[in-house]
Amino acid sequence: MIHPWHDVTPGEHLPQEFNALIEIPMGSSVKYELDKRTGLLRVDRVLYSAVFYPANYGFIPQTYAEDDDPLDVLVLCQEAVAPMTLVTARSIGLMTMIDSGKRDHKILAVAVGDPEFNTFREAAELPPHRLMMLRRFFQDYKQLEGKSVEVDDFQPAEETYPIVEEALQRYSKLRRRGFH
Repeated sequence: MIHPWHDVTPGEHLPQEFNALIEIPMGSSVKYELDKRTGLLRVDRVLYSAVFYPANYGFIPQTYAEDDDPLDVLVLCQEAVAPMTLVTARSIGLMTMIDSGKRDHKILAVAVGDPEFNTFREAAELPPHRLMMLRRFFQDYKQLEGKSVEVDDFQPAEETYPIVEEALQRYSKLRRRGFH
């Protein structure tokens, strides 16, 4: 069986464009998360707040972020994308949050194959309300769990490139040491 984190290529045009593996479809209130050991999706929880994911949510394969998980990506697309689907995505911005004391980067991307979104090159080109909704979701989604997070404003696409490269390098180092 192919492991989606370890055996799927992160893409050919890194760090600007990459494969994103979707865990949570846009519109879901279920927090699915990759089970790192098996490669299957696990239901982590149903969100406690009356909110839903405002974009397709997943990760970039063969990355390891500062929060000890694969690097998160929000993929803007007209449609909800089924879990465990690969989407070719292009980075348009970065949102960083502090969650449980750790920096948790979220790459904001567009689905390259979606004509409604694939012309966007920067988060700032999106309608301001869309950006407010994305940021607000992460400010609110853990509130009823009694957890608080700090969410920074969106940064330009170029800010994502070193984050993606560092997560790829971190993964490679850990993988060489026998990390699974």
